[in-house]
Amino acid sequence: MARVNVDIAYATCADITRHEARNFSYGIALLPPPKRRAMAAVYATARRIDDIGDGDLEATDKLSQLADMRDRLRRLDWVSDDPVLVALSDAAHRLPIPVEAFQELIDGCEADVTGRSYARFDELVGYCRCVAGSIGRLSVGVYDPPERDRARGYADTLGVALQLTNILRDLHEDRLTGRVYLPREDLDRFGCRLDLDGEGRLTGGARFVDLVRFEADRAEQWYVDGLRLLPLLDRRSAACTAAMAGIYRRVLRQIAADPDAVRSRRLSLPARAKAAVAARALLRGTT
Repeated sequence: MARVNVDIAYATCADITRHEARNFSYGIALLPPPKRRAMAAVYATARRIDDIGDGDLEATDKLSQLADMRDRLRRLDWVSDDPVLVALSDAAHRLPIPVEAFQELIDGCEADVTGRSYARFDELVGYCRCVAGSIGRLSVGVYDPPERDRARGYADTLGVALQLTNILRDLHEDRLTGRVYLPREDLDRFGCRLDLDGEGRLTGGARFVDLVRFEADRAEQWYVDGLRLLPLLDRRSAACTAAMAGIYRRVLRQIAADPDAVRSRRLSLPARAKAAVAARALLRGTT
């Protein structure tokens, strides 16, 4: 079987990123071309894994496909017919991308498929490290900073911040599919069950507002700690990270300002606001 042409493989990943990475694409666009191509390969691979976990297949079929992805990633150098994995393989030969981190992403997706819930916050953090911290560590491999190990630790922390933001943003959408990610200890603390009323809105009154603000304040601290990554990166890599984190952080602050907004919908920034965050990141290196 002929190996897919590398340039075509990267073009496929770029197309996936352009059409699917509604937030990440603003940061990725700020990277120089070689790193932009590598980051697109990382994103497209992660997207492939996420799409299996979030798709419409039966749970057994999802788990089977995730197991197949595990195997294909373990023998990445022998993959020849998948443009996404061909691009990832090429990028991993050029840059110190820790491809094994995708195994943790698959662990997190399997937890979603099996419907795992979390009793304590530290358990939820473990899940966040799998599904988002892993992407942070993969990204550091693309950036290739001098203090790589230190940078990976901060990137992992920043990934937790992004995933906590996702969880709050998607409270309503996830509840409709039977998923509740917030720890039981927090729900019990605020006496909030995240039930749905007759109109499909999350209930809880003032207790819901207090719960969401508590979680948003905690996520904000993870941003403060994780963004210590920026000084360790070159200007373009720092701008990429600041843009991606800045978009999510602005969503988090919207949620904290108006928790009632996530009772029935998913908040997002308009394209103009995302572009403004990216421009600011490139000019100032801040979120």
